[in-house]
Amino acid sequence: MRIAIIGTGYVGLPSGVGFAELGNLVTCIDRDVNKIKALNEGKVTLYEDGLEELFHKNVQAGRLKFTNSMQEGIQSADLVIIAVGTPPHPVTHEADLKYIHAAATELADFLNGYTVIATKSTVPVSTGDAIETLIKKKNPKADFDVISLPEFLREGYAVHDFFHPDRIIVGANSQRAKDLIKKLYKSYEGKTNFLFVKRRSSETIKYASNAFLAVKIHYINEMANFCEKAGADITEVAKGMGLDKRIGEKFLNPGPGYGGSCFPKDTMAMSFMAKQNNIKMSLIDATIEGNQKRKEEMARRIMSAVKYINSPKIAVWGLSFKEGTDDCRESPAMQIVQELIEHKADITAFDPKAMDTAKLLIGDRLKYANSALDAASNADVLAILTEWPEFRNIDLQKLSKVMKTKIIVDCRNAIKRADAENYGFSYEGIGL
Repeated sequence: MRIAIIGTGYVGLPSGVGFAELGNLVTCIDRDVNKIKALNEGKVTLYEDGLEELFHKNVQAGRLKFTNSMQEGIQSADLVIIAVGTPPHPVTHEADLKYIHAAATELADFLNGYTVIATKSTVPVSTGDAIETLIKKKNPKADFDVISLPEFLREGYAVHDFFHPDRIIVGANSQRAKDLIKKLYKSYEGKTNFLFVKRRSSETIKYASNAFLAVKIHYINEMANFCEKAGADITEVAKGMGLDKRIGEKFLNPGPGYGGSCFPKDTMAMSFMAKQNNIKMSLIDATIEGNQKRKEEMARRIMSAVKYINSPKIAVWGLSFKEGTDDCRESPAMQIVQELIEHKADITAFDPKAMDTAKLLIGDRLKYANSALDAASNADVLAILTEWPEFRNIDLQKLSKVMKTKIIVDCRNAIKRADAENYGFSYEGIGL
């Protein structure tokens, strides 16, 4: 099958590589000239575990190519996947569809023969209707169907999730489109759950899923606050809760709040859509407010740990919004760092993968170290903000020797309290 993917970000690029690995001929399209130039030169423009190896394999096999030309990518495609950004509007916080609408309008002129256009971007309900209208207006003779094909790729695990999905949701209103998608995912038959639904239902499913998971994260963070006051241990409480199959163990890790490219914008978009339909979603609204306050609270904890030290030096481990990715969009770590900067803190940070990304966002308002231990050198307090494996496995004896004052504020519970205290650290975790 010939596939065109519009957008080469954290959804488009892993999806393109994945579909090429399945044997399809994939052309990835992006307006960013520099990004396409880099990809054509063999440079993977984002970090995902396992992506680079499959990228080079499929480029060399001739199954994967990149272009700035919409015409080149679209004219021979059986399936066009729209995977561009839907950032929150700066005022209303609704999903901004300008990139979706621009892509739909531009591709319309180049449709050749029957084509399925799939929105993989997370889009508000009825976006498929709008895309359909735009294409028909621009090219009345076009033979096409618009479907919703939401992505469920976790950043940091996108390659794994592409080949081992827990479900494939397809919002299609025609049998012809359904048949093409069945052909696309034929190798997945019997290996995962397929659900064919109305297009508007599919568009709702992604928002409903992400909003629910965000609520779950906010809930466990509130329970962590309770445990700190009541003398309970949130790790034990969460384990006990997770044994209940109705609840499940995932997304019960307390921390500095949710972040990334999905949960923040999707909860805000869900709230906006609810208001448009005169529905009040109090749980989602409370989650959005509580998540913002969570980051402010974490910054206060860090500053409080060194309130008796003049001009304290703060070491920060982790800048990406979670481990396994270099994505710093809406990262709790970055937002906490911003709060610390407002307090005039002297910060040295380290992240295994996200240093370059962080520098683009925050510049030289903090120092960057070459390793975790370098960041902690001569520090008064260590703040752990992202749960990278190397932070969990750090040599605490070496850490104790390089820090000036042995204080750890562990916002991810990455280090065991008993282990830290054995090396003389004053340790503060979350919900312990």
